[in-house]
Amino acid sequence: MTSQKLAHQETMSLPLSDDKAQWLKDIIRDVPDFPKAGIIFKDLTTLLRDPEAFSFVIDCLTAKCAEYKPTMIVGIEARGFILAPVIAHKLGVGFVPVRKPGKLPWQTEKVSYALEYGEDTIEVHKDAVGSADRVVVIDDLLATGGTALAAKQLMQKLGAEVAACGFMVELDFLNGAPKVIGGDKMEIFSVLHF
Repeated sequence: MTSQKLAHQETMSLPLSDDKAQWLKDIIRDVPDFPKAGIIFKDLTTLLRDPEAFSFVIDCLTAKCAEYKPTMIVGIEARGFILAPVIAHKLGVGFVPVRKPGKLPWQTEKVSYALEYGEDTIEVHKDAVGSADRVVVIDDLLATGGTALAAKQLMQKLGAEVAACGFMVELDFLNGAPKVIGGDKMEIFSVLHF
């Protein structure tokens, strides 16, 4: 397993052979100039529609999540909802949805965070987790880290221990992992790195 030290924490790649990593990378579609000129968007829907690749990625994420012995798997809207419930089911633990404002029917806790051009907010039910919970936050892609950091802060606000955040893909050049980790003792893990 390769790892890169970040202060007292780590960001990790899962132990994939070069052939397996290249196989998955070849399935992911690059979309130039989306959502704006100069950006090459990693379209993960091509991986999700490939049953063998999707199953492989789920198995990788599930195996890594199991190491943290979570009580809950937290999924961030929207594509984290594709991954996190499957992982939770495989581990026999609960799934917690973190949603955009106004989507949850009961009392919520929220965290706002900065975007490149403005601000966004995510919410979770106030009783979704508590001090007895150890969670792993799951999303499809780690870029600048704003959304994952907000999800981590939401879990901590409710008293849960955030053991790790996991992703299908991490865009290393955007340096989001250190932002998410901050000063906390936790790990970031990703199946693929670009």
